[in-house]
Amino acid sequence: MSATEERPTPLRLGSIAPNFKAETTNGPIDFHEFIGDNWVVIFSHPEDYTPVCTTELGAFAKLEPEFAKRGVKLIGLSANTVESHGGWIKDIDEIAGSKLSFPIIGDKDRKIAYLYDMLDHQDITNVDSKGIAFTIRSVFIIDPKKTIRLILSYPASTGRNTAEVLRVVDSLQTGDKYRITTPINWVPGDDVIVHPSVKNEEAKTLFPDFRIVKPYLRFTPLPKDKTSAAV
Repeated sequence: MSATEERPTPLRLGSIAPNFKAETTNGPIDFHEFIGDNWVVIFSHPEDYTPVCTTELGAFAKLEPEFAKRGVKLIGLSANTVESHGGWIKDIDEIAGSKLSFPIIGDKDRKIAYLYDMLDHQDITNVDSKGIAFTIRSVFIIDPKKTIRLILSYPASTGRNTAEVLRVVDSLQTGDKYRITTPINWVPGDDVIVHPSVKNEEAKTLFPDFRIVKPYLRFTPLPKDKTSAAV
């Protein structure tokens, strides 16, 4: 793919996640088949054996059981070969004390990074003097309908927050179930916001303890054991 070729249509929240076939550390995949009826978190890295990404993958590996309890699959991507990933995983597990088992996509030619607009510049020639692709450190949360529900992009200098990714999963899954939204800094167990589509009369049935702060802002208790964190 050359820099002169037309870029893919930009992805937005609500877009259907593009399908692709790829080699991973767990074997070949068709991405939509991999998603199946699950939620998926896909996150990208610019290069194997990079310091920030090494700490991130170790953290995701240690938190993977919490994602799995919520029906969420993890899958990484790095702009190297699957063979290179294998050696890197050994370092990750040694450093983090983890047992990384989720797949990491081999994307040496950056075709998938390009498809998902994970590049931070205008084309895939954006590399440094060593040929390393500049920042393609993105996070996508995708639901079972293959719909993109979250997009995050991080600078190369800043490690991602795995707890925040898990918190967003809890917010999305709980909101889908209960017709609520979550306020600033919400964590499971905190009060939530009654969705604007729910009228007060209906809210009295759905949320007997809801309170009106403003006509457009109504809070209701939602215990942690009713959220997706209660697994």
